[in-house]
Amino acid sequence: MKQTRLDSTEREFFRTVYHASFANPFGTVREKLDHKLSGLFPSASHRESTDRCIQEVDRKIKELENQGRGTINAFRGQDRSIMAIVFLFDIFHKFRDRFDRLIMDQLNAGDDPVKVPFADEAMSMLHQRGFEGDTLLHYFALSYQLRRAFYFISKSLVGESPCMKNLKKHLWNNVFTHNIEFYDKFMWNRMEDFSTLLLGETGTGKGTAAMAIGRSGFIPFNEKSNTFRESFTRAFSSLNLSQFPEALLESELFGHKKGSFTGAVEDYKGVFDRCSPFGSILLDEIGEIPNHVQIKLLQVLQDRVFTPVGSHSASRFHGRVIAATNKSIDSITKGQVFRDDFYYRLCSDIIKVPPLRDRISEDPRELESLLEFTVERMTGTRSEKLISKIRRVIQKELGPDYRWPGNVRELEQCVRSVLLRRTYKDGNDAFEPAENLTEQLVNGIRNKTIDLSVLVSGYCTLLYEKHGTYEKVARETGMDRRTVKKYINGA
Repeated sequence: MKQTRLDSTEREFFRTVYHASFANPFGTVREKLDHKLSGLFPSASHRESTDRCIQEVDRKIKELENQGRGTINAFRGQDRSIMAIVFLFDIFHKFRDRFDRLIMDQLNAGDDPVKVPFADEAMSMLHQRGFEGDTLLHYFALSYQLRRAFYFISKSLVGESPCMKNLKKHLWNNVFTHNIEFYDKFMWNRMEDFSTLLLGETGTGKGTAAMAIGRSGFIPFNEKSNTFRESFTRAFSSLNLSQFPEALLESELFGHKKGSFTGAVEDYKGVFDRCSPFGSILLDEIGEIPNHVQIKLLQVLQDRVFTPVGSHSASRFHGRVIAATNKSIDSITKGQVFRDDFYYRLCSDIIKVPPLRDRISEDPRELESLLEFTVERMTGTRSEKLISKIRRVIQKELGPDYRWPGNVRELEQCVRSVLLRRTYKDGNDAFEPAENLTEQLVNGIRNKTIDLSVLVSGYCTLLYEKHGTYEKVARETGMDRRTVKKYINGA
């Protein structure tokens, strides 16, 4: 094919697309570039400017196609590099909505990888633009990863206060580094060496932030099965270290061999052994572990190996470690929580999850957004009537300056309490903690004030806390797994 060059006007436009492709979607740079490409006034919404930007890129590419220049092979040098990213940008956005549907299908299917119905069409389009072989498969998988990261960061972390915007931007950089071009060239299959420490008060949503990271890793596409190599739901697992007695903690982390201690009647795989090659593990409440366990975890972080209890053979760990603690950064840096060597190996990236009081202080609309999200997740529907009811109770009983010491977790409990009892305290001046979930359900039934969807949601949640899997809850309730999961967490 005869190679051509971009003229100055084309190069300026497509270079802007190039930079927009690599910009953090939760940052202001991407927003400014989208406005520039769309030709709209800055007052236009971000979604409106993004959609117009995509249309403009499509129109410009069609012009190149009509001139016989609709492939990377029509260009050389820097122009070829620019247009490769432009074509990928265009194809990615053409399949954006279908990637979202694929994510939902995978959430409903659980750990079994689902078929990708549009894979052939996407591959054909990539091939038409000049991408071939492993490069074609790599960019298809990277496109899915980009969409998953945006999906989970934007949808699971509710709020647009400045501190939440900063958190989302930081999480994106944690997945793709500060530069996606750099990530694509050097880091996409090397991220397991970069551990992450999440800091924040109890109930702020550290687990949700960790899940957004853990479900956003790179997963290759398997052409033969027409699926990605594994489900992103299996790629993330978590372990709350504070719930295990010290005698069992090492076994839960590293596994054990049969006969290694009293009660070890068979071999057991620990969390590191169960982690998938493309996965991440959240070690929650890591600030509670004793010194000798820190030493063994340091070996996992440093050398990527671990030894099950009672074994003399080391096993290799291929995943990524995410840790979380509610300990303050001051106590951590002063050596009151971690050994120095363990801390410095753990903190490749430190992400602070802001408390709810800071979020509301920066933007009072944050509370409204969280109420809408929480009510819809609990009831399965968006009800302005219920939201208004809860809002009135909060304003009357807690007031506008309430500090929410339990953070988002307390807000969720407040919503449950209002749905069940029409109150979050008993009328005394002194605040009383909300009842536990079992008591709420019983009182709601006794007083005939409980909504059916809230009752089913609460019952499924209790069963899930007991059994630990959606499948066991489904068997006990006679519902299918998808319905059970909806009632438990709105997924």
